[in-house]
Amino acid sequence: MNIKETLQSFSTMTLSERQALMLQHSDWLLQEMLAHIGSVDAELRDHLIYRTFIELLSDNLLTPQQLHYLFETAISEDFLYLHIGEKATDSVFTRSFSALLVAGLLAKDAELLVLNDDDLHIFFKKIGRYLLLEQDIRGYVQDKGWAHSIAHGADLAATTIKHPKFDLQYAPSILHALKLVTWKDNVYINDEEERLINIVDALLQQNYSEEALIEFVEQAFDRFEMHLMTQGYNNSFFSGRTCTLNFMKTLYFSLKMNNKAHQLQNTIYGQVSKWLKLGD
Repeated sequence: MNIKETLQSFSTMTLSERQALMLQHSDWLLQEMLAHIGSVDAELRDHLIYRTFIELLSDNLLTPQQLHYLFETAISEDFLYLHIGEKATDSVFTRSFSALLVAGLLAKDAELLVLNDDDLHIFFKKIGRYLLLEQDIRGYVQDKGWAHSIAHGADLAATTIKHPKFDLQYAPSILHALKLVTWKDNVYINDEEERLINIVDALLQQNYSEEALIEFVEQAFDRFEMHLMTQGYNNSFFSGRTCTLNFMKTLYFSLKMNNKAHQLQNTIYGQVSKWLKLGD
């Protein structure tokens, strides 16, 4: 059996045909999809493998054991953290699409609650690690399709926070990563900010302390002063400043339009006004 041809056929199957395929070949299919999750073939990786994973989840075609297997595999060092820290290498596709798979698994588990509690809490403890360590921030890669690792990592973090077993004691590590994700010596150009603010929105939905989020914003802007004192005006400062301001402006307008967290809005407005220095 050929994985690409099988998945192309899967996309046109009826539910009963999909059930029959999974009954006979599910182990082979899942192993092959995992083996090619980071393929540089955009059609196979994005349009076939990722879409099929989501359809398997939405059609309830995976057993609890298979959900556990996929989760345990996808969060491992060989998938979500494969060669993390590298820049401009193809390993980013494995990391980025593993992040999307884990997000899908967590969204399904929020309904079913079948994943092991110990495994979940081990993952929750280090959820910020992916955004913190990921250094390959490319969006669309010529001839290979979307990498978009930061956006996918943001999707994963937001979905994790919404999981009914997520404990807000793990939120500070996510906010720490979010504070530093704008300091990766590049400016985001593929609307990553719109995905990153979903992390803050998810925390607000879980009634996370607005005071703690205000502190997060203040610390994010304190980094400007710290950088200037230690390194001065350099390329890293200007890219970090631009990314942070873009993120905060996006967050401010999202909060304002949705009439949320007025004190947080005021804090962001004051800090952005200070650092934009309009009229100088």
